Amino acid sequence: MTSTRIVIDGTALTCLEVTRVARDDVQVVMSDTGIARALESWKVARELTGTQPVYGRTTGVGANRLVDVEWDDADVHGLRLLRSHAAGAGPLLRPEVARAMLTVRLNQLAAGGAGVDPGVLPALADVINLGLTPPIPIYGAIGTGDLTALASTALCLLGERSWIGGDQGPGFPLRSADALAFISSNAATLGEAALAVTDLRRLLRASIVIAALSLVAAYGSAEPYAPVVHEACPHPGQQQVAASMRLLLAYEGSSPGRIQDPYGYRAFPQVHGPAVDSAAYAEGVITREINAAAENPLIDVVDRAVWHNGNFHTAYVGLALDAARASLFQTAALSASRLGTLVEPSFTGLHPFLAATEASSGIMILEYVAQSAIADVRRYASPAALGNAVLSRGVEEHAGFSPQSARATTDAITAYRIALGCELVAAMRALRMQGRAPTGGPLKGAYDLAASVLDPRVEDRPLDGDIAVAADLLDLEDFSAGVAPGEAGVPGLW
Repeated sequence: MTSTRIVIDGTALTCLEVTRVARDDVQVVMSDTGIARALESWKVARELTGTQPVYGRTTGVGANRLVDVEWDDADVHGLRLLRSHAAGAGPLLRPEVARAMLTVRLNQLAAGGAGVDPGVLPALADVINLGLTPPIPIYGAIGTGDLTALASTALCLLGERSWIGGDQGPGFPLRSADALAFISSNAATLGEAALAVTDLRRLLRASIVIAALSLVAAYGSAEPYAPVVHEACPHPGQQQVAASMRLLLAYEGSSPGRIQDPYGYRAFPQVHGPAVDSAAYAEGVITREINAAAENPLIDVVDRAVWHNGNFHTAYVGLALDAARASLFQTAALSASRLGTLVEPSFTGLHPFLAATEASSGIMILEYVAQSAIADVRRYASPAALGNAVLSRGVEEHAGFSPQSARATTDAITAYRIALGCELVAAMRALRMQGRAPTGGPLKGAYDLAASVLDPRVEDRPLDGDIAVAADLLDLEDFSAGVAPGEAGVPGLW
């Protein structure tokens, strides 16, 4: 049984757990070790601040880093920082992204290194468990810290702004000296990235099932998935996809309709494999970041030192997501290719467009819908990292735009889900019209699940409802449960 409680300790949070906290009825619980780690960091920060300059605590920030904070100004310096930086713009972050941000920041603080008052941790946990979120506009970060988002969160903790979901949430008297330490984080970007990569990996699994259904409907050949083929060119993702296809097709006959299929089937492992590898790499990067004490300045408890550094820069995250979107477009294009075969009588033995009669339109419009969605996947595939910015009087002269990369990944996934939904509607319709179904194993389970919710009628009618039902089906774990973690010698990437 899936636990309804997730323990936050600063070291072991996963992207899937972030997603569960953000979307499901899951409670977070602080571990004693996480709070103890934060406490030690806070003590050392206070000790060091009294003996040496510490960025943001005894100095200004950005171009004002060389300006010392006067002793009689110290109690309000941090509060001014929060108020001046809570200045985002545009529509608000979706509640699930805001909850993901709170979860990530809570875990980062439990990793130690920030030097923030440990009392903030249970306060943030209470906010999450009460279902409250701060009002955070989407525009304001460029990959060097989600300062506007976290400054707004800090003002909610202080009681100067209202939480969404309840005016009076659990407040906390955040100390002025801890202000910069609290907001110096990419938690909003990482929260959205964790949601996106979780969704992406689920859809990549589901698309293998859909490709297998399409192959059966098009009388395709399983020969391209033979082990010897992929041992000859052993990319991990390619091997994983081929192994999954072999598992899904294990119960099907071996009478292909042609000697070589189109690329949508024949080159599927070679094109879908890079998307699998890219998503796995991105998840690894994001997981490291959400469990890192990536603070600037970093409070070093062991050596009782403070280190000013560049761990606030999320180039790894942005570049990993950029690569994932590029590979996603490639495999989305193959989905459209397979959809094209399903409207052709030479592949299915049915009327054109899987229509009820030769003069009917059938699923003709699905190709338009799929190509419209894939056009957006292509548009979002443009690398966010190609941008740059010079800010704060030239002191901060580089940006990776990882927030924009995370947001583009979310949008690309939404479009990809629609394209896959179109292919699933077509594959299921073809198999039903042929009077055929997978004969066993996990592919039959996926077919039966889809058949239980998709309308079986073939006369011309609006198909928008069918697409929506199919797209929702892809998010169910049961649909892609048959995609195996791999065979002997094949790395498991799921």
